[in-house]
Amino acid sequence: MKRIALIGMPNAGKSTLFNRMSGASAKVANWPGVTVDLMSAKLLLAGNIAEIIDLPGIYDLHGFSDDEQVVRHFLCNNTVDLILIVANASQIDRQLTLALQLKALGLPAVLLLNMADEAKKLGISINADLLAKELGYPSVLLSAKYGQGYSDAYQLIETELQKNHAVPTVSLEENFAVDQDVEKKLEHIIDHSVDFPIQTSHSLTQKLDRVLLHPWLGLPLFFGFMYLMFEAVYTLGAPLQDGVAWILDHLRELVLAPLLSFLPPLLNSFLLNGVYDGIATVASFVPVIILFFLFMAIIEDSGYLSRSAFLMDALMTKMGLDGRSFVMLLMGFGCNVPALMGTRTMRSRGLRLLTMLVIPFSLCSARLQVFVFMTTALFAPEQAPLVIFSLYVMTFVVVLLTSLLFKGQFNSSEPFALELPPYRFPTMRQMILRGWHEVRHFLHRATKFITIGVVLVWFLTNMPYGVEPASAASWSGWIGEFMSPILSPAGINPELTIALIFGFVAKEIVIGALAVIYGVEGTALMQGIAQEIDWVQAYSFMLFTLIYTPCLSTIATIRAEAKSAWFTALSLIWPMTLAWIISASFYQIARYLGY
Repeated sequence: MKRIALIGMPNAGKSTLFNRMSGASAKVANWPGVTVDLMSAKLLLAGNIAEIIDLPGIYDLHGFSDDEQVVRHFLCNNTVDLILIVANASQIDRQLTLALQLKALGLPAVLLLNMADEAKKLGISINADLLAKELGYPSVLLSAKYGQGYSDAYQLIETELQKNHAVPTVSLEENFAVDQDVEKKLEHIIDHSVDFPIQTSHSLTQKLDRVLLHPWLGLPLFFGFMYLMFEAVYTLGAPLQDGVAWILDHLRELVLAPLLSFLPPLLNSFLLNGVYDGIATVASFVPVIILFFLFMAIIEDSGYLSRSAFLMDALMTKMGLDGRSFVMLLMGFGCNVPALMGTRTMRSRGLRLLTMLVIPFSLCSARLQVFVFMTTALFAPEQAPLVIFSLYVMTFVVVLLTSLLFKGQFNSSEPFALELPPYRFPTMRQMILRGWHEVRHFLHRATKFITIGVVLVWFLTNMPYGVEPASAASWSGWIGEFMSPILSPAGINPELTIALIFGFVAKEIVIGALAVIYGVEGTALMQGIAQEIDWVQAYSFMLFTLIYTPCLSTIATIRAEAKSAWFTALSLIWPMTLAWIISASFYQIARYLGY
């Protein structure tokens, strides 16, 4: 089987091309010599199966950031039959350096000049044939976003892959020496194959940036957009969630309950009140998660995410962080794990560790379903989006507090440089593929962790045999009562305590655990919880869920990325302590004020 590596600079459209080539078949895999997971997909090329691996975006093979080391180690430890170099055609004068470095290594490659549509709008004319002759790599113009030139690129890849290239052995010590002639070669190639207009301009981008990057209006507008996003997610997602819950309720009552009625009571309870109620409750929130990822894809792919980093850099610097840290926080809204892995672009270890310490406070998609559930159960529809937005704001409050307290322990002097891409509205295909990849990842985690979690919760709530489920005499009741002196000052009752304990494994389990504990799911579960707690307890519980110890996969990633046992311990202990302080303070103050 042939192996293809996809390499390119950040913002060159590499991921867009990978998604177009792989469709929905991409998967995550671990590779020899690489301590991280990489996206890969199997394709049919020229009648043969080939595997394409999406490597991290890098600027330079000679650099020392973790992402650059990942690429180097991959090339050194894996045989590659063909490299696809993705370059931004509108920035070709800066993008060919990477291609020249790969050429110096003698690696077989194809140069894919992406974003040809943008280059044309800017008046940049590229002679791909002449460029290929000067560079020594076959080259083609295309737009991965719109599919223009994609068939030509595909055919070129097939042609090159059929050739029996002599693949050299790449040596870190010898072959990655800095090429002193790269700049001269680059200048020569550009002069002979590219025509630039006297002045290039993204007029729409400039007009939007005058408003969106305004010194006074920029940040309020950003938070306003975030509020509108949560408003849209809740407003559009709540009816869809109710519809899915209605279908799952009727499936339970009309199909599963009669079908399983012949089983012994204990087994019947295990399958219906345990496994089905837990998984079905989480499944009803999938529409909300899909909408969340679609909106986040628009924000990220449009180029506004980079602007948010620029806007927040001054404030983040005072906290010992920088604009990249803010981008990682926003990435953490999808899942904390890839956001933590994204810190590899930071060369300063102090900056990276401090960023990794605050990323788990991001309101990730797993927490979002907990908040949507609680706000729907305890708050009026017009209040719910504001409540969720307040938790989003609390993310930044906690990040600010943590950064100010620990910045002295994690010093950094690394300068912050950021390239602002032009605004691009993603296509429907991009949004759907991006949303599907994220949702599939969520469902994979949910299926694995929730099934295990709800089974364990059922055993805790129904054992010892013969006790009333979830009563004080059950194992879960014992645990809840044992933890009560610790969490009761925050208004968190024994039932919520059990859900929090299992939430440490994965936050997706929290709602499923509540469904098992209360023995109902969907609307009935919301009504049951609303009768047991009030809005003050609900908000205190949400604060605790937002802040306390991250899930096991996040902790494992922190341990792998930081390579430090004491830092991993800090990332466990500090959030738990802070969660208790903030939740208990809110609950006690609210009760003192008469709420």
